[in-house]
Amino acid sequence: MVGPLKIGRHEVKYPLIQGGMGVRISGGRLAGHVAKCGGVGLVAAAGISLSGLFTGANYLQSNPEAMRKELRKAYAIAPDGVIGVNIMVALTDYEELVRASIDGGAKVIVCGAGLPLTLPELTAHAPEVALVPIVSSVRAAQLIAKKWEKGFGRLPDAVVVEDPDTAGGHLGEKLENIGAGTYDQYGTIRAIKAYFLEEYGVSVPVVAAGGIWDRDDVLHAFEQGADAVQMASRFVPTVECDADDAYKQAYLECRREDIGLIMSPAGLPGRAILRNQDQIVLHDQLKGVACGNGCLKKCSYKETGERFCIVNALDRAQRGDVETGLVFCGTNAWKADRITTVQEIFDELFAVGEESEKAA
Repeated sequence: MVGPLKIGRHEVKYPLIQGGMGVRISGGRLAGHVAKCGGVGLVAAAGISLSGLFTGANYLQSNPEAMRKELRKAYAIAPDGVIGVNIMVALTDYEELVRASIDGGAKVIVCGAGLPLTLPELTAHAPEVALVPIVSSVRAAQLIAKKWEKGFGRLPDAVVVEDPDTAGGHLGEKLENIGAGTYDQYGTIRAIKAYFLEEYGVSVPVVAAGGIWDRDDVLHAFEQGADAVQMASRFVPTVECDADDAYKQAYLECRREDIGLIMSPAGLPGRAILRNQDQIVLHDQLKGVACGNGCLKKCSYKETGERFCIVNALDRAQRGDVETGLVFCGTNAWKADRITTVQEIFDELFAVGEESEKAA
């Protein structure tokens, strides 16, 4: 039996954070249901305004209100739940989205795709909001901790350690290092826990992310020293996931060998279903799709027209165009064999039925 997870001033019944999945794969509906079941639900910030507020020329301007709208949707499902956001540091409007998230009532802010060195400054007016960086190395955790403690008198409320060998979506590691067999996720987790204890005398929850699919994976993570797990791909083939049914079906149909790495125009490798890699690139190249959104601070498509428009490729897939759209996933997505519910996943992972029987 596993205990609750405390992140800053907030506590959830089960030590699980639902990973942020853009573009709008984890919106208000999925985040709300995860929170309702006793985990931390996250709304992904990337491409959030494309769900309806986007008119074709107001991408950056409409994102903040779209974020507040999705948070309202999540809280309508889980009024007392712990609901947060995932915001990539690489986003052009990163700072505006942080502020909008706080305005919308986010209780947790998780940041990856870059080091969120100024996050405590942006959130100084809301000390109750838990701040959680995503890292892949001890050094990155140390850099963040030193900057935050020295500059703002604050430490992370938790740290997510992502395994680039198994995680889906954008990965914070060089392409040539992924899959080399040299990365030790749980050694990194234990070292980060030890660092905070020895350097600052505090126990900071460290969360294992990447490749977590079933109860055995969860129990293994705890045995290896993790305080919680972050899961994303497992929640895609659910009734509550915000993606189109065709996106979910892509998970059900994919094989292990269909999953691989693609270079994103963001300059980061990403893990996805690669059956349609050529069509993704050809769609934007043949149609001469121009970058009109400027969603990323650095983007090879925006700068030189290289590769493809990442936000549009992800948006197409979310809407059901899995022929020319990009479907991100982790290495275990091929294990999906049916559409389930968020509650059923919690029941399996944490033996919820067994707990109820024991309590009775």
